[in-house]
Amino acid sequence: MVVDDLDADLALLRDAAREGGEIAMRYFGNEPEAWLKDGSSPVTAADIAVDRFLFETLRAARPSYGWLSEETVDNPDRLSARRTFVVDPIDGTRAFIAGRRTWCVSVAVVESGVAMAGVLDCPAKQEIYEAAAGGPAMCNGKVIAVAGHGERPRVAGPKQLLAHAPAYMRAGPEISYIPSLAYRLAMVASGRLDGTFVKPNSHDWDLAAADLILRRAGGAVVNDRGEAPFYAGADPRHGALAAGSGKLLHDMAQVIAVAE
Repeated sequence: MVVDDLDADLALLRDAAREGGEIAMRYFGNEPEAWLKDGSSPVTAADIAVDRFLFETLRAARPSYGWLSEETVDNPDRLSARRTFVVDPIDGTRAFIAGRRTWCVSVAVVESGVAMAGVLDCPAKQEIYEAAAGGPAMCNGKVIAVAGHGERPRVAGPKQLLAHAPAYMRAGPEISYIPSLAYRLAMVASGRLDGTFVKPNSHDWDLAAADLILRRAGGAVVNDRGEAPFYAGADPRHGALAAGSGKLLHDMAQVIAVAE
C-alpha cells in the first residue's frame, strides 16, 4: 500500500462522486424513467447516466483498475487487476424514485478484497462521507466516529433479523426503514445509529465504500463469524451481516448466527 496513491485515489473518487451526484440531481424529483431489472430491482435513467459517467471518468484516470458496478455487466477480466473500482451509481434507488433524500453515489477502490478508499456523495442531503486506509472517516470535511451506545441502542435493519435480537437491542427507538444500505452504514459511522443488521444478498457495491468509512470511524461490518466481507472477488453477493462497534457488534453477529 502506498499512501500517496490512496490520497490521489480518494481525491479522484471525491471529484467523480460529486459530479455523479450532480448528474443524479438533474433527474431527482423529475419523475425519471424507471423500470425493473431481474424482475424486482428498480433502476432509473439516472442510475444509467451516472454509471456511464463514472465508468468513463474513473477508468480514463486509472485504466489498469478493474471495474465492478451494479449497473454494468460484469467482466471477469477485473479479477486480474490489483485494484478495482466498486461502484453503485445510486444506492437507494427506491428512495430516489420516491423523492426521499436518503440515497447516495457510492464509489470505492478495493485491493486484495479490502476497500482502501471510499466516498459516499449524498447530494440531496448535502453530505459527503469519505475515508482512506490509515486516515480518518469524515463527513463534509469533519472527522466522524461511532457512538458509545448505552442500554437502549439505536439498531436498524430488517424485521426478520431484529426479531431474533435480545431485548436490549429492541429497547431503543424504532428506526424508520432506510432504503440505502450505504447511507445506513454512514449513519452508524457518524454516530446517528449504533448498529444495523444487513439482510442476505447485499452486494459489494452496496457495502465497500461505506464499510471503509465505518471502519475508519471505529466500527466494522462483519458476518456471523465476526469476519469482514471480502470485496471484488468472483461473487459480489454476501450473506447476512451486522454493522456496529464494541460489544453490540459482537452480540449482533451472534444474532445473525442464530437467525441463519
